[in-house]
Amino acid sequence: MNKPEPMSPITEDDIANYLVNTPDFFERHASLLAAVQLTHPQSHRAVSLQERQAQMLRDKIKVLEHRIMDMIRHSNENMVLTDKLHRWSCELLVTPPEQLAESTVDNIRELFQVPQVALRLWSLDATHARSDFAQGVTDATQDLASSLDSPYLGPNTGFEAVQWLAEPAQAASLALLALRSAPGQASFGLLVLASPDPQRFNSQMGTDLLERLAELAGAALSMLRSKT
Repeated sequence: MNKPEPMSPITEDDIANYLVNTPDFFERHASLLAAVQLTHPQSHRAVSLQERQAQMLRDKIKVLEHRIMDMIRHSNENMVLTDKLHRWSCELLVTPPEQLAESTVDNIRELFQVPQVALRLWSLDATHARSDFAQGVTDATQDLASSLDSPYLGPNTGFEAVQWLAEPAQAASLALLALRSAPGQASFGLLVLASPDPQRFNSQMGTDLLERLAELAGAALSMLRSKT
């Protein structure tokens, strides 16, 4: 007579699967719920199953509260930025053409608290071609602007445009924004935003705000361009 094969020992997974698939187990053995003791994650003392479940629920609530607070904070920050963009847009609409370049630089520096801002434009109407903001632009800088499909964010690696700033040596991080009259058009300007903080402008930042800045500035300043 063949001997029966020895049974495999019951594992923790077997127990867990049984409890999951037998939901009425604790109804038949309700006294076990009160007898089960677990270790509290902070105090390491033994607590009842109900108390451990309550603690887990409180922990989940705290996580959700933090997420809600982050959402509220980001929402408030976005509202502030949206308000600044709106105010700047209104300012651009009423600024005379001869003051547009200076107003663009001043508003970006003040509204968005950028330590240094510089602007250069090219392919301008003869009326503006001799302005300060049309001087000192090399072919290399124009090529750089043409290559920027999105803002450059990162360290100052020796860009010629940095020399447009009042204090080039204080430019530890940069944002370079090509200006176009409309998306897909040829560039006709470059905005330089600089900070002494190496992390103020970095490659991990989102570019949505800066892209909106470039689009607004490009659209407004395009009226200074040559019509030929």
